[in-house]
Amino acid sequence: MSEGAFEQREVSILFADLRGFTALGAAWPADAVIDVLNRFLAAMSDTVIEHHGSVHKFLGDALMAVFGAPQASQDHALQALCCAARMQRGMDAINAGNRARGLPDVYCGIGVNTGTVMAGWLGSPRHREYSVVGDAVNLASRIESFSLRGQVLLGESTWTLAHEHMETGEPSEVLLKGQPQPVRVYELLAIPQHRLAVARRDLRRSQRVRVRLPFTYQLLEGKIVHAELRAGIVHDIGYQGLLAELYGPVAAYTDIRLSVDLAPFGHRAADIYGKVLQLSERDGALFAAVEFTSVTLQSDIGIRQFVQMLLQGSPAAD
Repeated sequence: MSEGAFEQREVSILFADLRGFTALGAAWPADAVIDVLNRFLAAMSDTVIEHHGSVHKFLGDALMAVFGAPQASQDHALQALCCAARMQRGMDAINAGNRARGLPDVYCGIGVNTGTVMAGWLGSPRHREYSVVGDAVNLASRIESFSLRGQVLLGESTWTLAHEHMETGEPSEVLLKGQPQPVRVYELLAIPQHRLAVARRDLRRSQRVRVRLPFTYQLLEGKIVHAELRAGIVHDIGYQGLLAELYGPVAAYTDIRLSVDLAPFGHRAADIYGKVLQLSERDGALFAAVEFTSVTLQSDIGIRQFVQMLLQGSPAAD
């Protein structure tokens, strides 16, 4: 394609983001952090090229790749998914290198989406680059933001093109910015014909978002709810649980009933029942990991919408 020409192309877009990098950067010297980042980007770029994709750009600790442009391909969706699965396998070698250097493990979250884009050259006489633009690109980035450590998520358009070649988990629906209706996403589990399996490295069932929200709770004894209303601060929250700072003693495995204000959305999630699974102390404060055991439909919807919106506008917890 000549410079200045633009054309419509159906492509598959992949975003891969390094999880745990923020904490690494805060705790380790700059040269160690840059070493990890360079090894990650180099390994992921090699994997993209091996699967006939093009590295579109680096975005800090993330990478964007395109399959089907500038070189057209009928198998761009399958190429992107095979690439994503091998990227997750490649994290083992990166972490082996980290451990040899005394550094902690890092993880990768990946999102893939397929759609029609405008592809061509953008820029000025001083700087030009080949680019793809369109809603499909934005959607791929949004889908990636929901991926857990070691997970590959894909949009419904990618699933439609390549579902005969892969195994996926049950679809889920998420609210994405710029989309009027919930979007269906799938978790890639395996591509049998290529003997590829994706081993997720996170046992959580949803992303967590960092917050600072006041909440109240009451202790339960059997089916009796104690009258005393206690207070605390929620520091992160997901679909099935939260991490909270408590302003009073609580024993592990205590059942509680809680309510939390989901600012800035103006909704209060109330009558949530949970169990304190783990306790820890940090700087003299008591922190409790709470798993929800019963949530009303209204509160469940409110929490999911709250988490999904913050995932696309605030840093997600690693």
